[in-house]
Amino acid sequence: MNKDITAEINKICTAVENARVRMMDIVRAVQEKYGCVSDDAIEIIARNISIPRVEVESMVSFYAFLSKEQKGTVAIRLCNDIIDRIYGCDVVARAFTEELGIGFGETTTDGFITLEHTPCIGMCDQAPAALVNNVVVTDLSSDKVRKLVKTLRETRDPQQLVTRFGNGNNSSDLVKAMVTNNIRKKGGIIFPLMDSAFAENAGLERAIAMSPVEVIDEINTSRLRGRGGAGFPTGMKWEFTRSSEGANKYIICNADEGEPGTFKDRVILTELPDLLIEGMTIAAYAMGAENGILYLRGEYAYLYDFLMSILSQRREKKLLGNAVMGKKGFNFDIRIQMGAGAYVCGEETALIRSCEGMRGDPRNRPPFPAQKGYLESPTCVNNVETFCCAVRILDKGAAWFSEKGTKDSHGTKLLSISGNCQSPGIYEVPFGITVREMLREAGAANARAVQIGGPSGQMIGPADFDRRICFEELATGGSVMVFGPERDILEVVSCFVDFFIEESCGYCTPCRAGNVILKKYLQKIMSGTGEPADLAALQDLGAVIKTASRCGLGQTSPNPVLTTLKNFRSLYEARVTESKSGLQPSFDLAAALKETESIIGRASVHP
Repeated sequence: MNKDITAEINKICTAVENARVRMMDIVRAVQEKYGCVSDDAIEIIARNISIPRVEVESMVSFYAFLSKEQKGTVAIRLCNDIIDRIYGCDVVARAFTEELGIGFGETTTDGFITLEHTPCIGMCDQAPAALVNNVVVTDLSSDKVRKLVKTLRETRDPQQLVTRFGNGNNSSDLVKAMVTNNIRKKGGIIFPLMDSAFAENAGLERAIAMSPVEVIDEINTSRLRGRGGAGFPTGMKWEFTRSSEGANKYIICNADEGEPGTFKDRVILTELPDLLIEGMTIAAYAMGAENGILYLRGEYAYLYDFLMSILSQRREKKLLGNAVMGKKGFNFDIRIQMGAGAYVCGEETALIRSCEGMRGDPRNRPPFPAQKGYLESPTCVNNVETFCCAVRILDKGAAWFSEKGTKDSHGTKLLSISGNCQSPGIYEVPFGITVREMLREAGAANARAVQIGGPSGQMIGPADFDRRICFEELATGGSVMVFGPERDILEVVSCFVDFFIEESCGYCTPCRAGNVILKKYLQKIMSGTGEPADLAALQDLGAVIKTASRCGLGQTSPNPVLTTLKNFRSLYEARVTESKSGLQPSFDLAAALKETESIIGRASVHP
């Protein structure tokens, strides 16, 4: 075993005190330095943190950004979600393969560049986009690919690909990204029309002047519901966590917005990080927590240094650390935990396991995180937007917050709108806005279909465009994807099913195997060899996956099929036919023999 590698990995482990819960940081650092986490590296890591090597290997095999196999010094990960496909990622992909002389999943002969596909990277408003190591490259085209590859080969430095800076903090010295915020509609709770509408840390100042119970009462009175999509009452979650037995309590911010089509948290993290951290601090005071974790998705690694600087500044201002804002006995601090590419970690129990340095396998519930979460201690997990809303409530009061929205959905909602629209970006709207009004604002009046809530949500057609976006009608974590008249809806559904197949953790059979079978039925129908009975089979199989899967990923994974069967059934029916013989061929024989015929140089004889 190489002594230099051993010494370097020992150093990486020592930097986090050989802590088991910091294994994610360790394997990420090893991956970044060596281009893989090899068998030797796994052995060294396991020895340092005193665990079986199989636990390290299991973790490395789970996350998309980690690999036992050697990757190039530079990893180009081209996003291939449906929105990027709409904007030409297939053309961009061909340009990459031509310029690099390799296919996807391969590495150049000099070992310098690895080319891969990746799901949504939070850049649907500026697609096609790619990650080059941790550098985000947006608005790609064939010409830009040629320049990109040339620059990489000449400079060997991905940061040199950033030829322009985006707006706001994207241009700061600690970010230097070409990402654009695309905030299209302000004037709400998170993004006010004027910055002076809210004073910095006013919410926190008011909170510590109250008792923790009074803070939770204020959140309960506001009827704030979690902004991640499920809509669980925030005050109730805080109350459960505070009242649970346990000497240590933890606050975790879920900034792992992996739902395709979502990028609202990216903009908050870039432009309002102090607001988010203030919200986490208020929550800590209310629940009696001294430690917080900001779980940042691996795709947003370009924001890491910037966010670390914000935490450091707040410590200097006594807004974090011991005696926050001079409040004796109120001690709270936050660490950032980077993810490594796993959609399932958006589920709160999977996220907690990832924070603990393990695979992101969801846990069985009960017990719930509020009872036994991080390190078996009471833990509150909220998403970025929820914490920000909590600050505004403490600042302006529950009554002010409740003035906006509907009877059961108070306040505003940040929407990430992308796809076939003139103005993709971030829209802050009051709950209760109709889909039709939303589409008009985004410049998508001719939409054929709208996916509300990402692939795990539902697809609706024009007949439902007068329905409202709110928890009682059309709930969404923020993703809104618009599809125009020319879009093949079943192709969109197929893309979503592929996503769930790729992202399943593989733990339970309904999700692991069910979605693969779902895809086979879908392919059969799309190829023109399907029959009416296949529609019933899709419906029945989707229901089984939905009810028998272990976690939220599996329970929502059949939604692309089930909601389009309901709202776009005619598109399915148009592609199926009754077989005159009563038997429908399951494959195209002529197509299957085509390759063989080309090899032998003559056509085969078949019925």
